[in-house]
Amino acid sequence: MIPERHDRQHRHHDREGAKQPQRFNFERAARLDDPARFAYLPVADVVALLDPPNGSTLADFGTGTGTYAIEIARLRPDLRIVAIDEQPEMLDLLRDKLKKEPLANVQPMGNDALPALHGSVERVLAINVLHELGDAALSELHRLLRKDGKVVFVDWNAEVDRPVGPPREHVYAPNEARSRLEAAHFRINAQRLFPYQYALVARR
Repeated sequence: MIPERHDRQHRHHDREGAKQPQRFNFERAARLDDPARFAYLPVADVVALLDPPNGSTLADFGTGTGTYAIEIARLRPDLRIVAIDEQPEMLDLLRDKLKKEPLANVQPMGNDALPALHGSVERVLAINVLHELGDAALSELHRLLRKDGKVVFVDWNAEVDRPVGPPREHVYAPNEARSRLEAAHFRINAQRLFPYQYALVARR
């Protein structure tokens, strides 16, 4: 996601450890619905990295307006997709989309409902949020996964020139991201580079 203006003097207390601790401004939510996103990060490629078992639960962690959650739900109607976001305003925008095009397998969910999911999620997707996640949020994401679960982190690459996304100093290079995730007790199994982003496939 493209973050709000960075201000280290106004860090959110729950963002300790984040590279860019300012929350994404929901007033810019329309940018999350730009169809150009699918050109440089195709939905089918994301699903291939996730490789979700038939009938499994997929948590879209930091779903925003649910752009990818909805497209994955269309592609894989067998999945239960829990679309998680900390901002109620984002979830309201997602619910508006689902009123216009109901998808029975997409469930918007706030952070308060996460404990009920602990240890039960087969797959987690985190697109463009790693640089904004504090240590507590990473731990929460870790707790969602089943013992055999898998998470795919996709985030902006600090090593490439990009016409979209945050400034380089607000995001990680792939090796930096790997180090952060390993420190948070994730095991990195694979990496893939996209034009503007990297993907890291990890397990507990």
